[in-house]
Amino acid sequence: MLSAAMILGALGAAPVVEIVITFDKAETGKPVPSYTDKGHDVVFAPAHEPTRSKARGRVMFFPHLMTDRKGILNAMANESIPVEVRFPKPVSSVTLVLWGSIGSAAAVEAYDKDGKAVDVAKRDRVPERTGPEKPVPSFELTVKGPAIASVRFSGAPPGGYLVCDEVRFTPPADRAK
Repeated sequence: MLSAAMILGALGAAPVVEIVITFDKAETGKPVPSYTDKGHDVVFAPAHEPTRSKARGRVMFFPHLMTDRKGILNAMANESIPVEVRFPKPVSSVTLVLWGSIGSAAAVEAYDKDGKAVDVAKRDRVPERTGPEKPVPSFELTVKGPAIASVRFSGAPPGGYLVCDEVRFTPPADRAK
């Protein structure tokens, strides 16, 4: 059986490569103004400054209890500020692996370089664990567009949390060459 990469190679096209970012080496519990994944120059930061305080917006890493994973979230506990993920070059697809507190919703919105919304994926409620001995379940939301410059994830109420522990993105097919 031929793989997609083999077929694309036979057609003279480069295979589309999905890039994966995880936060295994990030320090947990230390709020920072932004975080840049050094391998891909992807920047994670609050989408805007707080409106209810004079504090600077911050993100931080949080451990996924009962697992060895870590994720990034809005560090402003009293204000629900989306976390923005900015790509150095446009991408065509972004999947976020998320988990959140009970009662949280989840939304991932994709934007082009001009800030125009190009796609959205949502859940009214994040999955809840089935027992106290179980970890909070993860789930995925994917957005697509011809030239996504950034995505924002949000949905936790003040005092709640929505955490992203993996980002997968694909450059446009014509850039994969």
